[in-house]
Amino acid sequence: MQSNLYQHDRNLPFHVAIIMDGNGRWAERQGKPRAFGHEMGVGAISRAIAAAPSVGITVLSMFGFSSNNWKRPKAEVDNLMNLVLHYLQTELDHFIQNDIRVVFLGRRDRLSDALVQEMEKAEDLTSDCRTLTVRIAIDYSARDELLSVATKSNCSDRDSISRFLSGYDEPTDVDLMIRTGGEQRISDFLLWESAYAELLFLDVSWPDFDGPTLIKAVGDFQTRERTFGSLPNSSKLRAKEIEFT
Repeated sequence: MQSNLYQHDRNLPFHVAIIMDGNGRWAERQGKPRAFGHEMGVGAISRAIAAAPSVGITVLSMFGFSSNNWKRPKAEVDNLMNLVLHYLQTELDHFIQNDIRVVFLGRRDRLSDALVQEMEKAEDLTSDCRTLTVRIAIDYSARDELLSVATKSNCSDRDSISRFLSGYDEPTDVDLMIRTGGEQRISDFLLWESAYAELLFLDVSWPDFDGPTLIKAVGDFQTRERTFGSLPNSSKLRAKEIEFT
């Protein structure tokens, strides 16, 4: 069933980006190894993807692994990569059946052959899906992506740069960027695409993220007036702050 937010079709964020933070700290607070937090975070990915179309989201970008994350212990990195590989192997049929397109951002030359093969397989088999596009950033740095535009591409205007950075030749400006885990920074994620994004920082750790949390985030977005440099509409009243639990 579609949510009331979608049925009313107010000011919806069609492209939502999520920095999925707080897995390790969430596990440590429970006396568990950090790997346990990453494993539980996989379920939150599925919950976010399942809820996205119900609130009008057509593009969902998720920060899975930063280029800076290679600095972490090898055992943790290996565990993260194995989780991504297993996730793709088990969820591909679900993506196809639910009309979900999968696109990957970031470098691939430092990833294992097995993982790159699964990524390319997912991209190929879901290329015609249109209900939701899920962009997963792995070994990703927005600064490196912009450097590629400057040195390797023939982009000559804003639209061509946006297409180059999208991963699938469609401009994808971010409407709402969410970061979980309590930190308040965007950590080199989608710098170009987020030029006018609304930012929302949640204390909720990523393993606790679910559909209702995403719906509340969209509700918060709908209370904001986006002027893009013009004058605000003085007749619009800002709604009360939404609590996240």
